[in-house]
Amino acid sequence: MRIGELEPGSSNSIADVEGVRVGHATVWRDDPLARTGVTAIVPASLPLPAGVSVLNGAGELTGSHEIREWGGLTTPVYLTSTHAVGRVYDGAVALAVRDDAKVGVERFVIPVVGECDDSWLSDARTVHVTAEDVARAHDEATAWPFAEGAVGAGTGMSCLGWKGGIGSASRVAGDHVVGVLVLANYGAPRQLTIAGIPVGRELDPGGGRDYDGGSCIVVVATDAPLSPPSLERIARRAGLGLARTGSVAHHGSGEIFLAFSTRRGDVEGRGLDPLFEATVEATEEAVLNALWAAPDMTGRAGHLERGLPHDEVLELLRARGALTPP
Repeated sequence: MRIGELEPGSSNSIADVEGVRVGHATVWRDDPLARTGVTAIVPASLPLPAGVSVLNGAGELTGSHEIREWGGLTTPVYLTSTHAVGRVYDGAVALAVRDDAKVGVERFVIPVVGECDDSWLSDARTVHVTAEDVARAHDEATAWPFAEGAVGAGTGMSCLGWKGGIGSASRVAGDHVVGVLVLANYGAPRQLTIAGIPVGRELDPGGGRDYDGGSCIVVVATDAPLSPPSLERIARRAGLGLARTGSVAHHGSGEIFLAFSTRRGDVEGRGLDPLFEATVEATEEAVLNALWAAPDMTGRAGHLERGLPHDEVLELLRARGALTPP
């Protein structure tokens, strides 16, 4: 199956942007019940030009005001559960102090931490992650391959009636690469759309979360030389990728997007069009990759969230001519 028209990068992940690494710390226990964690997106160097965009704001991305004001990303990007934002923020500050003697003396840091609510599967009355988990996600970050699906921040997430979580994809746009990583936790089963086919209307999710709200944090990375205003425009296009999967950004959802570049420059105007297209396609596929990678999971109060049934989905797509030969 092919999503869109552009070719993916060599790994079809955000790591196709040189220097970008991803790490996870998964917290899984039964007493007290935890299905949660931390994911870190770690560029090779900082600061970098960046922009943010919000489609619906029932969520949080700390540091977003600084990014809007100064146009720069100054820390790695951390993802976690809603109630763990403070704990991860503290851990990120501790990491910055550990790695830079000037932090807290000559300069400050405002860590970038994004969240989604995993309380359907994890006990959210307890903050399970620790500062050590933040350090582990950061320090163990790697280029491709890294895990997708129910891992790190995505451990307890649900998406479009199925088990969701972390997904990533990339697209080549001329001489440049656009990579996307999503924390997918939104939408109702009937809304699931794959390659333009409304498969959610024909699949039985078997009692999973049937909820229109939820959230999705999207992180876009590129090696195209861009200014902060252009990166804000890039970030905004992530919403179109989510829409292709079935999202309508409900009242109670938080669709918050961050884009950064490893090179500052002046690509603008119509030169942005291939990057817009790449962002939309990579966001769409990143969500589908999260669904494809996540297994069945039982969590809080016995809630069962099933992994997307591969064979059934492929049969539906094949019947509608959406599968292309390998």
